Amino acid sequence: MAKEVKTNAMRILEKNKIPYELITYECEHFIDGLHTAELTGAPIEASFKTLVAQGKSRAYYVFVLPIAEEVDLKKAAKTANEKSMEMIHVKDITAITGYVRGGCTAIGMKKQFPVFIQECAKNFTQIYVSGGRIGATIKLDPLDFARAAQGTFADFIVT
Repeated sequence: MAKEVKTNAMRILEKNKIPYELITYECEHFIDGLHTAELTGAPIEASFKTLVAQGKSRAYYVFVLPIAEEVDLKKAAKTANEKSMEMIHVKDITAITGYVRGGCTAIGMKKQFPVFIQECAKNFTQIYVSGGRIGATIKLDPLDFARAAQGTFADFIVT
């Protein structure tokens, strides 16, 4: 049996003795979070995606939100104390985060950016996030996730 390839996210979780469950699935290219949840059997409401935005100051911010929701850019800007906020281009994801589209997670990016986690994550005992590569999902406690990602909980989704 092949040895599982660890991502930065997995190494950071293990280094910090944070328990997690790795769920792998067959996929060779990007699929959205809804399809990922379908493949892994993860509940849609407890599955979260990671998006990166840039503020007017040119600083980057990471937003972790339910896969079926959208970032409210005005709320996101207020959350990050920015005048305005815009999502980064898909083509820039790897250069900015070190992760590929569909495998991006808030844990272990190339640089530590401010991380905001949609506050509803605290309603779950376990959440599902990308494991740091396509084909890998991590299931863990949302408070442990926040600690590993150095994130804070906030409300920034479209209502």
